[in-house]
Amino acid sequence: MLITDDFLPVPVPESLSATYLVPTAGLPSKTARTAVQALAGRLAEPVYGLARQMLDSPLMSVDIRPVGEFPELPPDLLTAFGASEAQLDRLAAATHLVVVQADYRPGWPPAHEWAARAVAAAVAETVGGDVVDVFGLQFLDPAAALRSLPDEQGRVRLVDWVLVPYSSDAEGLWFTTKGLRRFGLLELQAQGVPDHLTRAWGAVMTGAARRLLRDWTDGLAGEEVPAFVQLPVLATVTGHDIAVAYGNPEQHGATAPVLLRLELDPATDLEADSFLSLRPPAGHPGPAGRYFANACATLFSGIQPDVRYARSGDAMSRAITTARAGLAGIRARFRAGRLPPETQLVVKYGLPGDDGPEYLWAGVTDWDSPDRIVGASANDASSDPTVRIGSPVVVETADVVDWAVLDAGGVIEGGWTQAVLDAGQPPPH
Repeated sequence: MLITDDFLPVPVPESLSATYLVPTAGLPSKTARTAVQALAGRLAEPVYGLARQMLDSPLMSVDIRPVGEFPELPPDLLTAFGASEAQLDRLAAATHLVVVQADYRPGWPPAHEWAARAVAAAVAETVGGDVVDVFGLQFLDPAAALRSLPDEQGRVRLVDWVLVPYSSDAEGLWFTTKGLRRFGLLELQAQGVPDHLTRAWGAVMTGAARRLLRDWTDGLAGEEVPAFVQLPVLATVTGHDIAVAYGNPEQHGATAPVLLRLELDPATDLEADSFLSLRPPAGHPGPAGRYFANACATLFSGIQPDVRYARSGDAMSRAITTARAGLAGIRARFRAGRLPPETQLVVKYGLPGDDGPEYLWAGVTDWDSPDRIVGASANDASSDPTVRIGSPVVVETADVVDWAVLDAGGVIEGGWTQAVLDAGQPPPH
């Protein structure tokens, strides 16, 4: 194997295993084989045939065990990964577990995961129950489990298979992935991410996972499973990678690529996991968080700093009037937690300067007082060197000229002044 500074050798496991559970109250009335046959015509043929073949082979086992014979699933972690009270209640009331396990070699397709999830979903449908993904510690209703499986072209949404949890530490946010090990690849991590980039960086991590998983499976395409796959030290992530990972390739045009340096962080504890860390390219000045913020600005270009200053004209005046008229309503929704899931509220305000106000965006973190907004700057200011991406800012509501609600793809609500600057006229009110 050739080792260079441009590639990182990542070890390949000898085999992979998938485990899914179906909690039941009593014994199921139908066999797994009968349950899978009921999916004929509803499941794409590549997966339907694969599930039936593996079910009849030594690569898959389906066992029914009393609940007490299986290690207890931690309810706190299940809750953290989205379990509802009703799902936890059904698990607590279950007397038996249908345990679906499958093994396969690393590579694409991940037959063990696709087949085991399909069989578990089929069984769950027959008993009116849930699927528990043991790897992800996630509950799936049977319909959601079936939707996550490949279509006729073999396409899947990576977000149905890889989660991106995060937590806070002294340096900012610590992001990891949970799901790449299904495919034999080490999980990713990034540390020191600014707090206001919670949603945007989660999408970047998902896009990076998609890009690296593609490189990983390309390296496993031969007949023999190699001991190592060489991944590029500088991983390239684009808006297209993110869009494909979320199953919406048509919703994101071309963006400039973002480079992320890949480093192997081996575990120092036998019980801990090793990670592939995402860092700024070597030689990048300043903290990692600033680079991450610039990366998000490149990949989600719907909100840009306005250093051109607001030009006069009826269109801009109407845009500002429209935005300011909605401030009370958007504040009420923000404080009540009624914004759409996985979105971020940002405001545009005028920062005084020698040549007039410079208009910047800030992510809102607190809006308890109707007259004052606490947030984190989304831009570097040209007129004030202390205002940098991620730095805390306090904005007087009277200085706000626009607001917007962002998701991973850009602006979904608001952004009237930006539309005037970008397109010459504001969006409809």
